[in-house]
Amino acid sequence: MSAPGGSAGLERGRVRVVRGSSRSSPRPSGGSGAPWLYLAPALVVLGGLLAYPVYQLGLISLFHYTQAQVSGGEPTTFEGFGNYAELFGDELFWQVLLATVVFATACVLCTLAVGCALAVLLTRVRAVPRLALMLAALGAWATPAITGSTVWLFLFDADFGPVNRVLGLGDHSWTYGRFSAFFLVLLEVVWCSFPFVMVTVYAGIRAVPSEVLEAASLDGASQWRIWRSVLAPMLRPILVVVTIQSVIWDFKVFTQIYVMTNGGGIAGQNLVLNVYAYQQAFASSRYSLGAAIGVVMLVILLAVTLVYLRLLRRQGEEL
Repeated sequence: MSAPGGSAGLERGRVRVVRGSSRSSPRPSGGSGAPWLYLAPALVVLGGLLAYPVYQLGLISLFHYTQAQVSGGEPTTFEGFGNYAELFGDELFWQVLLATVVFATACVLCTLAVGCALAVLLTRVRAVPRLALMLAALGAWATPAITGSTVWLFLFDADFGPVNRVLGLGDHSWTYGRFSAFFLVLLEVVWCSFPFVMVTVYAGIRAVPSEVLEAASLDGASQWRIWRSVLAPMLRPILVVVTIQSVIWDFKVFTQIYVMTNGGGIAGQNLVLNVYAYQQAFASSRYSLGAAIGVVMLVILLAVTLVYLRLLRRQGEEL
């Protein structure tokens, strides 16, 4: 015989346990400032390393600041938006801006195409070729920009370069023509940039459930259709990150252009905004005008990033 009231006692005990556990569990408070407290050290570091230099850049762009002001020979005068008016009234600035946008767009598209294609290839080859490809790509990524630019200049050298010998081009100079020089720099930029895209996208592909890819293969989808209809939508947050990073890196390319075209090419035919800002700030000692170009580049990059993120948010992407 069971004790009278035993079942009811067990039920009451169970209720008491559940109630006790619910009272002891912590409740998250929406108005707590704990997240900001955890982020405070990083925000302080970013404020010192990013916010203050940007503030100084914008401040210098509002003054007449040349070598005479740096040495103390002349007083610093407030120009307001005079430097920006001079910059926007210069036809060369608009030509350089257009060349920078076109060149950066080509670099981003080629980097994404090569990186994504090799990421898919990594999932199709065996362990040894995959390891060799990863090591080769990481070696290109780890090579300093000035070293890589010098190597590519040697490969395409008009007198001793092996590329001209293999292609039978004789003493053809790749850095003489405007478009050939930009093409040569594009190859070097893609070579040192695609490993980041490849490794990141490859990690994302490995995280995709294999059942999804097997189902697509069983339905008769080609590799291109699997990438376009299955992988790309699932990897969209990752592709957003690598795209924004590539836009920022390629829009502010300096070392490759400066080294491979000897400071911007013949008569400045291969100038981009970063090299143009360097010429104005240091070659011409017009630091305020160079700072104004830097502010314009910052605004353009912020605008492109915000517009891109806004478009993705409208499509329902969670970033």
